[in-house]
Amino acid sequence: MMVAIGASMFKPVIIGTISKVTNEKNASMGFGIFYMMVNIGGFVGPIVAGIVRAISWEYVFIASSGWIAINFIFVTLFYKEPTSEAKSANPRSLKKVLSDMVEVLGNGRFFLFIFGLLLLLVVGSKFTSDNTLTWNQITYFSIVWIAINFIYDFILRILSKGAIKNWFFTPMKLGDWKFGLFLLLMSGFWTSFNQIFYTLPLYIRDFVDTSDLMNITQTIFNFFGFSSKTFTSFSSSMATPGQINPEYLINMNAGAIIFFQVLVSYLVTRLKAFTTIFWGTIITVVSFSILIFGTVGIITLAGILVFSFGEMMASPKSKEYTGRIAPPEKVALYMGYFYWCVALGNLFGGILSGQLYAAFARDMQRPDLMWLIFAIIALGSAILILLYDKLIIKRQVIN
Repeated sequence: MMVAIGASMFKPVIIGTISKVTNEKNASMGFGIFYMMVNIGGFVGPIVAGIVRAISWEYVFIASSGWIAINFIFVTLFYKEPTSEAKSANPRSLKKVLSDMVEVLGNGRFFLFIFGLLLLLVVGSKFTSDNTLTWNQITYFSIVWIAINFIYDFILRILSKGAIKNWFFTPMKLGDWKFGLFLLLMSGFWTSFNQIFYTLPLYIRDFVDTSDLMNITQTIFNFFGFSSKTFTSFSSSMATPGQINPEYLINMNAGAIIFFQVLVSYLVTRLKAFTTIFWGTIITVVSFSILIFGTVGIITLAGILVFSFGEMMASPKSKEYTGRIAPPEKVALYMGYFYWCVALGNLFGGILSGQLYAAFARDMQRPDLMWLIFAIIALGSAILILLYDKLIIKRQVIN
């Protein structure tokens, strides 16, 4: 919980800062560099954790705390705020800040409705593993919560007359509904995105023969003059001797982003945000289609690398878009809400990963059907994002 609170404080501030210090010409590069730096940590972190874990698990957490503490040095010496709310001509009060926070999505009643629904889904999901709650029960409670709110709202609209001071007795009202819809659509992308980290490691472990990649690794070792004993030691260190560990393959995603993110960001600089997001999502569809045939290591690796290029297009550009549509004084606030779609992707991605893997991969021994479903989800998200751009964003510009 403390990690979540800390991340929710600094992540929006970082992206808000990038939005403020970049413009339309260099925003793609700015967010691309940021995403590359994130993945440097994603690439190095598991390697360091694996080495330190061999000593003791407690050193993993000590090392993590140490890396976080190093950030204080960089923040103190190098970080410079682009603007300061406290020193501005019209600083906002805490009440105004909280009011702005709620009104991004709607009034207080609508915020309570959405927050309660998310709380049911997120907290409820934590009790499904031990069967304290089932998904049928969580669905039932969610429907009841929705029904209560809409019935209460219907009554308020009939009885309300004139201005109402108490927010709890005010009918629900949408705020920036276009932004809310964008978050909902992007949650589909993040749902499919998370399968690389939730589902693919299990799939590699249970269905993929990575001995071909081990043979390639041996060739690389020989090329650089490493002894056969060194390679034998490396092979024996794997969870299954002669097979590449799933986490090493997954780490190729971060490695590809480190090497190619800046190039990809440069190439898509002049593309519109939704064009980039759309094609990035389409590329993830292609990657899942490759994984359908990924029973050997080289094909699985190809799927991971193709996915990485889709991620390099869609993820930074979606953050850039959010920073651009936000009012200048609410950039960090909007970016905080952006992570709601990431959270929904984590939630629904986790649910689908467990349910589909159990049903298709484990029970039916048909993981290809599972990847087909994930590809359909990603394709559906891409189509909806395209329609959102054509029917809502472009129509708004014309009007």
